[in-house]
Amino acid sequence: MKHPSSREFFAYWDDKRGTARAPDRADIDPAAVRGLLGDIFVLSCESTLGFPFRVAGTRVCALAGRDLKDQSFAALFTRESRTEIEEITAIVAEETLGAIAGLIATRQDGTRAHLELLLLPFNTRPHTPVSVTGVLAPFDDEYGALGEFALTSWRYLHQPEKLLPRAIRKLQIARGLMVYEGLR
Repeated sequence: MKHPSSREFFAYWDDKRGTARAPDRADIDPAAVRGLLGDIFVLSCESTLGFPFRVAGTRVCALAGRDLKDQSFAALFTRESRTEIEEITAIVAEETLGAIAGLIATRQDGTRAHLELLLLPFNTRPHTPVSVTGVLAPFDDEYGALGEFALTSWRYLHQPEKLLPRAIRKLQIARGLMVYEGLR
């Protein structure tokens, strides 16, 4: 993560989740991240509707040039990036796995803007709608509406599972050849 807003929100989200894969939506206190609210959004995980915005910060709406409530998140992206961002968002929600992405967009004057997108899941509960939160923040302080976003890079944020004391003891007494599952 390169953007300070992404790092700060991820640290808060990570603290709130504790040992769980993701925090409950009710655990996120807007007052605790007051300085980031302009960059934060919440998406409803309805892929057939393009993951509509439930909430979008003022800076996120300014980047789109309109109010984003109930608007499609995927529609903000170029046709070439749309399927990919829908898949990434679905995996974040279904696998409770965060993702970070680099984006570019064109300003009205023709210059390019570079942005960072952070997508983080909420813990799913029975009888509650599935949603995803995140940050969309430009790397410069210029304001104004941008054109469609295009993905330039992305990766999932994999947090290794914490070893339980029993698993640690098991590893200490193991002898011979052992195969450890690693990261790609």
